[in-house]
Amino acid sequence: MVEGLRTRKKERTRRAISEVAIAMFLEHGFDQVGVAEIAAAAEVSKPTLFRYFPTKEDLVLDRIADHRGEAAAVVRARPAGRTPLDALHDAFMAGLDAREPTTGLCDHPAVMAYHRLVFDTPSLASRVADYAAADTEALAEAMSEALGETTSGAARETAGEVFGGAAGEVFGGAAGEVLDGALSQAAGETAHEVAPRDSGSPRPVPLLTSRLVAAQYVAVRQILARDNYAALASGRTADERYGEAVTAASTAFELLRHGARAHGL
Repeated sequence: MVEGLRTRKKERTRRAISEVAIAMFLEHGFDQVGVAEIAAAAEVSKPTLFRYFPTKEDLVLDRIADHRGEAAAVVRARPAGRTPLDALHDAFMAGLDAREPTTGLCDHPAVMAYHRLVFDTPSLASRVADYAAADTEALAEAMSEALGETTSGAARETAGEVFGGAAGEVFGGAAGEVLDGALSQAAGETAHEVAPRDSGSPRPVPLLTSRLVAAQYVAVRQILARDNYAALASGRTADERYGEAVTAASTAFELLRHGARAHGL
């Protein structure tokens, strides 16, 4: 019981520090606020702040970090009879219905301001790109597991050109450049050796295929979110955008399925 109270107290402190930091960043700009100022405003020492948040960027991105690995978790928890892409499509549609910020279809002023802060700040956008690359790796692994694939060895080949400019279409500027690099790296770090299967099982899917499909999914999700956010930033409400968002998502996932269907994804 004591341990539970201690954990809750730490979480409250963590949340309070982050909220103070984000409010200051939104008011003054990320690069115009120092860690010492944040610690003073949050009434904690600098060492205490750094125990909770090792870097300045972590003060902002704690919210996004909570969503890391979600796509892989969706694939692993999918209902029987649903392919990985079916499950990811279902999850994205549910997010649209719930106006989840990760879908870009949340018009709450605080969410819109947070989005601008993250993607207008190069160091924050770079960290988001790192998260995207890690999510791509985790999702590819989950897809391979879903298909009963066993991999070994460290052989790699470059497939990054498949995604040339994909992320640039998502956010543009600093965010687009770093996301392009991250997606290309994630697609290119490919293992070759795949264990043989029983003759009666579906044809094996090289890890390359899983990585490519995963990277395409991550890019599609970002493009959909970016388009939704852009519509809201132009003055439309989430409810006004909803129908178009559903249609766009359905079209995008059908395009993904078209190439992945032959591999059981």
